[in-house]
Amino acid sequence: MQQKPKGGKRQASKASGSWMKEHFDDPYVKQSWQDGYRSRASYKLLALDEKDKLFRSGMTVIDLGAAPGGWSQVAAEKVGSDGVVIASDILEMDALAGVDFIQGDFTEESVLNAILERLNNRPVDLVMSDMAPNMSGMAAIDQPQAMYLVELALELARDTLSPGGRFVAKVFQGEGFDAYLKALRGDFNKVVTRKPEASRARSREVYLLADGFNG
Repeated sequence: MQQKPKGGKRQASKASGSWMKEHFDDPYVKQSWQDGYRSRASYKLLALDEKDKLFRSGMTVIDLGAAPGGWSQVAAEKVGSDGVVIASDILEMDALAGVDFIQGDFTEESVLNAILERLNNRPVDLVMSDMAPNMSGMAAIDQPQAMYLVELALELARDTLSPGGRFVAKVFQGEGFDAYLKALRGDFNKVVTRKPEASRARSREVYLLADGFNG
């Protein structure tokens, strides 16, 4: 019988406690409570919009991996009542004003068809993805899973974006990143890398903003 390492629970509890302290001490977490945003991720998108003018009134936006809704909230505010925001996630998401939520895996035909049905032939101006896998802490596992998700997001963008449309996605630097960047540059006229201030410095995440879809 394998013996459990002594102090294992104590170490796990200590790590969990450290994460909780960092989370609740985080200025963006505190700000999100004050501003009524569902997650600190809202400030990443706000920073991207401030720099690159992602949104305008009346736009049609698809938000992938939307739960708990931080990005969808920002998008709905920015596109206004004349705009459309369609959000999708495998996880549940509480209703948001101005956001049409479809729960399910968007790679499944039924979910993709539901997204297309809600679009009702409206041209899509922006596809957003803040998706990330559940991280194990092992790069050899996490990185391929993360790249797989953003590749799926790009596939959906190719299927739905109107010519000249834009795509923004969270991507983790590591194996597969350069090839993905090359693929983006083949589909869009311009691709830039952004690291919003709300993105933790130690994180390998960056945001790739692709402009001018040429599909």
